[in-house]
Amino acid sequence: MTSSTTDLLATARRVIATEAEALTALGASLDGSFTRAVGLILATKGRVIVSGMGKSGHIARKIAATFASTGTPAHFVHPAEASHGDLGMVTEADVALVLSNSGETPELADLLAHTRRFSIPLIGVASRPDSTLMRNADVAILLPPAPEACQTGIVPTTSTTMTLALGDALAIALMEHRKFTPEHFRVFHPGGKLGAKLLKVRDLMHTDLPLIGADAPMSEVLLTITRYGFGVVGVTERGSLRGIVTDGDLRRHMEGLLSHTAREVMTRDPRTIGPEALAEAALAIMNDRKITCLFVKEGDTPCGILHIHDLLRAGVV
Repeated sequence: MTSSTTDLLATARRVIATEAEALTALGASLDGSFTRAVGLILATKGRVIVSGMGKSGHIARKIAATFASTGTPAHFVHPAEASHGDLGMVTEADVALVLSNSGETPELADLLAHTRRFSIPLIGVASRPDSTLMRNADVAILLPPAPEACQTGIVPTTSTTMTLALGDALAIALMEHRKFTPEHFRVFHPGGKLGAKLLKVRDLMHTDLPLIGADAPMSEVLLTITRYGFGVVGVTERGSLRGIVTDGDLRRHMEGLLSHTAREVMTRDPRTIGPEALAEAALAIMNDRKITCLFVKEGDTPCGILHIHDLLRAGVV
């Protein structure tokens, strides 16, 4: 390892250690202002308007996105654009969450004045308790003193990391209070890998089912397996799923196969899944049992069938 590589790694570790220490200090410093901020957000009938300028603005955008995707309606408003008409987005039903490390960012002035004029609840986040933002905030969350990670102390690094973590803490506290579930999360994340993992079995299953009566001859079973192409048929009695016949069952009964009935060849009490289960759970069963299909039941009644190819197409695998 060259000396330059060693220096680079030392810098990286110093930066991470500095920010980690600041996050520990932030956690220890949280007090009643945090719980009051959560209470204000829970009480609002509108949205959380998150705003900040520069690096704080980028953090504000992320916090607004996290709020919105976890059950707290939120919107980012750029403070400079707010001064040119976007203040109309901020209504008396909303609550404002304004971020500024110094608490004196001039571009925030019109937004702060707007919240005071219309009695819009204001949550301020800054590192200076006597700053304009903190003095005007209904709830002021103070960032603890911590050095920026750069040696010059001028690049927003530690301060933005703390602000981002604080936003996550608010979002998760709100999420847990509202008992926000994976199903709620999926509604806001229908696309991508995350959305795929949160799909339900009902979203992917086939409802045209390969079913046959328990007393059906194996010639009919073979025709049904061939027609549907799943490599399996469900065997029913009085509408309830009692077993399945798979390609493996056919091979095990090759001698005199056509002299049997479905009941005599079937695998009894097959593993099934409910329609409201996550597709991810169905995949786990298939992997564990080394199977490629699952029947879906409501009670004892078959209502669908899920093939591993359905999971592949949806991006669950």
